Formats: sequence, C-alpha cells, structure tokens
Amino acid sequence: MKLAYKDLINLLQEKPSKELLSEKLFQLGHEHEIHGDIFDMELTPNRGDCLSIWGLARDLNVFFGKSEAFDVYKDKFDILDIDFENQSPSDCPQISFLEIEIEEIPNNYKPYLESYFSITGNNKTNFFTDISNYISYELGQPTHCFERESIQSKLIFENKECNNIFKTLLGSEITLKDHNCVFTLNGEIISLAGIMGGASTACTNKTKKVLVECAFFNPESIIGKSIKYNLISDAAHKFERGVDVASQEIVLRRFTKVVQDHATIKSIKFKPFVEGIQKNHQIPLDIKKINKILGTSLEDSECLGYLKSLGFDVSNEIQVPSYRSDIKTNNDLAEEIARVIGYNNIKSKPINLKKIFYNNDSKVSKLESFFVQNGFSEVISFPFTSKKEKESINIDNPLDSNRDNLRISLKDSLIESLLYNERRQKDSIKLFEISDIYKNNTEIKQQKKLGLITSGRLGNNYNDFSKKLDFEYLNELLNKDYTKHIFEIIEIPRSGLDTKRKDKIYYIEISLEDIPASFFQKLDTQEKAINFITYKPISEYPLSTRDFSFLIEDSKIVNKVLEMLEEISDEIIKNSFLFDYYRDEKTQIIKLGYRFIFQSQSKTLSDSEIKNIVHKILKPILEIDGVSIPGM
Repeated sequence: MKLAYKDLINLLQEKPSKELLSEKLFQLGHEHEIHGDIFDMELTPNRGDCLSIWGLARDLNVFFGKSEAFDVYKDKFDILDIDFENQSPSDCPQISFLEIEIEEIPNNYKPYLESYFSITGNNKTNFFTDISNYISYELGQPTHCFERESIQSKLIFENKECNNIFKTLLGSEITLKDHNCVFTLNGEIISLAGIMGGASTACTNKTKKVLVECAFFNPESIIGKSIKYNLISDAAHKFERGVDVASQEIVLRRFTKVVQDHATIKSIKFKPFVEGIQKNHQIPLDIKKINKILGTSLEDSECLGYLKSLGFDVSNEIQVPSYRSDIKTNNDLAEEIARVIGYNNIKSKPINLKKIFYNNDSKVSKLESFFVQNGFSEVISFPFTSKKEKESINIDNPLDSNRDNLRISLKDSLIESLLYNERRQKDSIKLFEISDIYKNNTEIKQQKKLGLITSGRLGNNYNDFSKKLDFEYLNELLNKDYTKHIFEIIEIPRSGLDTKRKDKIYYIEISLEDIPASFFQKLDTQEKAINFITYKPISEYPLSTRDFSFLIEDSKIVNKVLEMLEEISDEIIKNSFLFDYYRDEKTQIIKLGYRFIFQSQSKTLSDSEIKNIVHKILKPILEIDGVSIPGM
C-alpha cells in the first residue's frame, strides 16, 4: 500500500519529520520503504484496520495526537426507497446504500483527488468509481458503484451455488464455481460481492446517477476468492483482513462530500440494512498477566493510558474498537502495550532454564527421542505438493498455486530435504519426519506416518569415516534389538534426482499404527531432565574456517593424533572435525583432512590472530615423529 507523507501528517496534531514518522511506524510494527515523499507499506495480515491513511493515523495518534478528521457531508439524508433482500445475513450482517445524482460530470478534479492517482499509480476510470477508490485509500472501506438506471428491480444478496460465466467490469470473463457471495438482479449475477462488480451494471464516463453499496462482509466468505478467479482486487484484499463494521455511514458521508467538492448534487438518499448488531468485543483487563507476558511491572494507570491512546474504551472492561477485530485476549492487549512502549525499551531478562522435563509417553515423543538420540535430525515440512496422483486430494484455494494437492507420502519432502543438505556439502545425512498424509480412495483418510531417509557416511570420526549409512546400519538400528523386520527399507535410485552424489539413499515409511507395542516397550521411556547450567549468546561476528591435511607415516599413531586434535580447546574454536580420510595402499601413508571453525564473541577475527592460534594448537602435534602438514 502506497500513501503520501503529506496526506498522513495532515491527520496528526503534531507534524513529525519523515524520519521520525518512519521510526514510529516501525515501532508500531508497520514495515515500509520510503521513496521520496511516498511511504510504501508492508502490513501484517492481521492489521486490516491500517490499510488506509486514516487507519495508520489512528495508530500514530498515540505519539503525535489527533487532528481534525476528514470533512464529511453533515446534512440529513433523504430516505432511499430501494427493493433489497439480504438472503445471507451471516455473510453480510450490515450493508448500506447511497443514491446520488449530479447535474454534470466534472471536467477536472481537485488537487487532493488528482494527487491520489500519482501517489498510487492507479488509472482514472470514471467519476464515481474514482471517488470510490479514493475513499478506500482514505478510510480503508471499499465501496461499489452501480449505474443506478441499471438497478430497476429487486436487488438480492445471496450465497449461492454458481456454475456460470461472469463478465467483470474490467471486461474479463470468469467461470464461477461452487458457492459464492453475489448480488443478483432478476436471477442474473451482477457483482461478485466484496471482490469485483459486473460489466452489466458498471458506471461509465456518462453516469450521473449512482447507487453506492457499502457493506461489511464476513472475511471467511471472501478469503481465497480473488486468488481462485485470478482477480486483482483492492476490495478483496481489505475485506479478507476485516473492515470496520461501524464505519458505513461516515464512509458514505465522506463519499458525498467528495462528490459535493466536484459537482452540483441534485439528490441524495440513504438507506442502511442491519441484520445483526455487531457489539464491540470486551476483555476483562488482567494487569498481572500482561506484566508477566512482557516482563514488566506496569501500574494499572499506565496500561489503561496506553490502551486509551490506541482508541480502546477503558471506562469499565476494556472495550475493543470496532475496527480492531484482531484483538481477542489479554495476550493481544499486551502486544498493543508493547508496541507503544517499544520492544527495545523493555529490559531483557536472562532466560531461567534450570530444568526441562518432558513426557515421553506418547508414540510420537518416544520415536522423536529415539531418533534424536541416534543422531537423526527432525524435519517439519508443508503437507502441500504439486504432485498429483490417483489418491491425491486437490485443494480448491491453495496458498500456493504450484502446490495444490495434499501429499500422500512423506517421501518427496524428505528427498527434497536430503538434496538440500547435500547441496550444502553435508556428507552424513540422517533425517526423519513424523507427520500426516492424506489419501482419497473410497473416502478421505488422514494417517500419521514415520518417514526416515539416510545417505552418506556413518560419521566424521576416524572409526566411522569409511562406513556408510546403509541397509545394514538401518536394520541394526531398527530391527535387531526391538522386533523382527517391521521396518521395510527401500533404496531410492538417484536417477532423475538433481544431484551428483553417488552415495545410496535409503528410505523407510511406516504408519504409526503398524508399529507394534513391543517396539515401544523396549525404548527408554523414563522421564528425563536436562540441566542448563550456562547460557552463551550467539555471536554476531563471522565464522572463519581453516582446513589442514595431516600426513601420517605410521597407522599406529593415527588415534593419538586424533585424540590430541579432539582435546584442543580454545574460546574462539567453535567446532573441529575430521572431514576426509585416505590410506595410500602402496606407501601406507595415511592422510587426514581436519577442519577448524573459528569465531569470536566480541570482534571479527583477523588472519594474524587465527594464524597465531593455529600455530599454538598444531605445534605439539607436528612434534610427533611421522606427522607433517604439507607446506608447514
């Protein structure tokens, strides 16, 4: 969403600089970029109330105060006589209509309306539609304009099963499927509610009399429809995130005022339809809980003051403003208070992790503990896939159009994870995932499965370096001491995979229901405690890596060399391990590739500092007869 700096500060009592305004927007959680005098906002999905100048100004009032609101039409409306029926009030609990007729269509726009198009990059369409778009920019409430002369019979809002072609006001034709919220006239669909109007009732450059629809649509009724029909719609973007249910009259009064600024009005008529009064949500304030969440010691008056500045009614229980549908609990109130204080102004406290107890009673917990203890890493992947198979379940409104099916196996996601690790030079890969798969055979079935994939060498120590993660390893791990051959081990061919590795890939997939109780009975199920003694923060400074190739003339001293390497300790050595092993059968000389990873907690290490520590740690090893490093 793009908006002008001048438009935003006009709604603030104080007039902050662009730099200060930007700082406070970030503090409130509104990410953005600045291009000249234009703020390009990237708002989180829960903040639909901020998808407008007015919405952002409400948030910023806490820092800069509130100036006068937009100028609106203040006279009394005549009552509109309109034949309208709402057949689905759960999808549209409140809707209002405004009928305006003007004498002549203006040739030019006022500067404030003209600048809107240069700010947003939108094209002019026609007078009433342009105002509709502008009002959405100002107040965040979409409206839709019908050519009034085209609405001569009963207008119906309904949620109906559709299977027909709909021509949009942009001229495109789409095939409506399944249930959709629509406006109909004599059985014809004239508007896809909350998304886009139809061509048959659209305004033109000659329209002088218009019927403006302003509604609150249930977000669940709108979500996914614009993606489904490939319609880019600002209205859908806002309705999906929730608009202010109580704003319809003020929005239409502002609409009227903008029309009045540009043309002589012959008549104005208004009619609201309220099927269900939307009461503001109330939350009993729990200051103790809020302080516990934030790690603060705020007084009641401080919390109430912060919330009041954000538009909350604090006279009794906390009454949530009608435009904040995202606020449900004290957790949400705590977040609001934290935004005002500033997260960077809340003092951090050490994490108190003395002991962690975990219950290992469930099958999933037992399996997770077993595999982690045996050096496996757990993978958690999306259940969506592009692969369509006979038993696949297709998703009507996928988040990603390239992944529109639910997976029927864990294999593809685990292969993807394995290849990801291989491309990052991992040569010992042991992964597992415990998750659901979905199949549609005679009926839709959801089943929890264990997936396991391995490839590469067994480990990076001297004894395991030449050993592979193979069939024998998995069979020994899973079958020998537990139960006989319940895990079917298969080899996945590398042909067709995007990889140059040659190590064999082994895979296991089994339903948790098919793992017998005897397997779990033999796993260690005792409750365990992990003691955390110290905490060390992650360094902000870069890693430095040094590789060394040791030539060892006598195999009898290999273990001694490795033991000395493993015993090396220094605060800047973050990790060290064997990454290569080779024995020359002719000369019997052994080559060891060993890697050191250096990192400081306080600074970027220089080459000379690393060189000094390397010399210190390698000197005693190179003093052993028969041990050398080429070039040193």
